[in-house]
Amino acid sequence: MSIRKLSLTILVALLVGLSAIFVWDRLGIERVSAEDQTVYENLQIFSDVLDIVKENYVQEVESEELIEGAISGMLRTLDPHSSYLDPDAYKELQVETKGSFGGIGIEITVRDGVLTVVSPLEGTPAYELGIQAGDQILRVDGEPTKEMTLMEAVKKMRGPKGTNVVLTIMRDEFTKPQDFVVTRDTIAIKSVRSKTLEPGYGYIRISQFQSSTARDLRKDISELEKENKPLKGLI
Repeated sequence: MSIRKLSLTILVALLVGLSAIFVWDRLGIERVSAEDQTVYENLQIFSDVLDIVKENYVQEVESEELIEGAISGMLRTLDPHSSYLDPDAYKELQVETKGSFGGIGIEITVRDGVLTVVSPLEGTPAYELGIQAGDQILRVDGEPTKEMTLMEAVKKMRGPKGTNVVLTIMRDEFTKPQDFVVTRDTIAIKSVRSKTLEPGYGYIRISQFQSSTARDLRKDISELEKENKPLKGLI
């Protein structure tokens, strides 16, 4: 094959390749544009509904309140651990990460749509009062928990030491829900727990991430290394 024919073949191949790339890029652009168009249409529906509610609802409502409610509802469709934090809720989260706060001492989650106790913390008011893992919290101070987020529920149970909160609880052996009046106390949560299982082998558990977790973890590892020479394994 002559050099001229070879050059022409290479040129044709390049043109075909460039055409394919152009078509692919064009399809990609069209696909993204279609997705964007769907998003814009849905946002327009949201805007229309917002206007209708503001104009026709039985009482006046603030746009900010409606938008925050929509965001909270959107995240609630994902999983129990996804939620929108307004400034007050974010402040509560910061309090929790410090490891000491006024409360009743329970870990909670949303299970099958119901606010449920994961575990009472040993030595806390909830533990001493007999609240158990698996208890369903139906109301907090008389307010139903069905539509509450985890952060909203936590915020309602928190409060100054010595104040009371009423939890309406349903348990398997109960014939009807019962009220538990819990007196809040200062709850200090230890982020890292450790122990020697047997000579040479240690165990560390991080129960909750706090601002002091990294420091406490290093401290506990150092203590395990002093107790076990050498430290052969760590769980």
